[in-house]
Amino acid sequence: MIRLTAVYALAGVFFAAFAVLSAFDGTNRRRLGNAAFWALLALSFLAGDHLGDFGNGLLVLALVTLAGAGMLGRGNPPTTSPDERHAEAQRRGNRLFLAALIVPATALAGTLLFRHVTIDGAPLVDPKQVTLVSLALGVLLALVVSMSWLRAPVLAPLQEGRRLIDAVGWAAVLPQMIAALGAVFALAGVGDVISSYAGAWIPEGNRLAAVAAYAIGMAVFTMVMGNAFGAFPVITAAIGLPILIRQHGGDPAVVAAIGMLSGFCGTLMTPMAANYNIVPAALLELGNRNGVILEQIGTAIPLLCVNVVLIYVLAFR
Repeated sequence: MIRLTAVYALAGVFFAAFAVLSAFDGTNRRRLGNAAFWALLALSFLAGDHLGDFGNGLLVLALVTLAGAGMLGRGNPPTTSPDERHAEAQRRGNRLFLAALIVPATALAGTLLFRHVTIDGAPLVDPKQVTLVSLALGVLLALVVSMSWLRAPVLAPLQEGRRLIDAVGWAAVLPQMIAALGAVFALAGVGDVISSYAGAWIPEGNRLAAVAAYAIGMAVFTMVMGNAFGAFPVITAAIGLPILIRQHGGDPAVVAAIGMLSGFCGTLMTPMAANYNIVPAALLELGNRNGVILEQIGTAIPLLCVNVVLIYVLAFR
């Protein structure tokens, strides 16, 4: 059975390749810092289960030390020249997007089909992780098709991937860090504290107020933490489970799915989501570091209102 560990191993191999290529990158004065950072991240994906809590804690502290000490830099890996890329873009036009569409198409097809594929009575793919496994398969398939079609140099995918990950830098691991922080908050009882305040402020029996509190709470807490994955366990434990699901009988799948989408609305409106909002502004050299956020607010707020309506209509049928 193909499990999530296979996806972790695939990610670990790519980060290990980034580490090796970074170590020999003469264009980056901080190449050793980059190599160490991506090597540690590769180790977490490849052997995290074997390191134990203490070992993983030390690994995280090492990552924070490298990033906090400013030991990461940006290299200029050799792949294709800007002129070559421009010529290819002119020649192939919008057909270039076909390769990118392979990823979501494979993820969707795999999610629908792999649930029914078995070998000797056992599922080929872990039913709980079928979407993530299909997504990883889509990435590999898109890579093979792109290499066959575009005839790029063998190391081009790794070098271009390293160029992009160097541009993002330490912010690439921010979602994992904040998601872990959300789990810590949930275990520490932060959800219980919020639940007590929510119970006092939400009118008893008022389903719409409870739905609004959950959706808006997800967005606001996401804005504070910078990541919906960190906000989800806290707000769901505080409002989603006790009030919407247990008290009002809401559908857990609908409440959780649209609640997470409400959290993503908060992601669009906060500088705390540095890897989504601040890093792109830097890469695009925008005059206003919050320029991405300002453009997204007009979408985030209406979408949040729509999410309130969707939960109210769909979760209690």
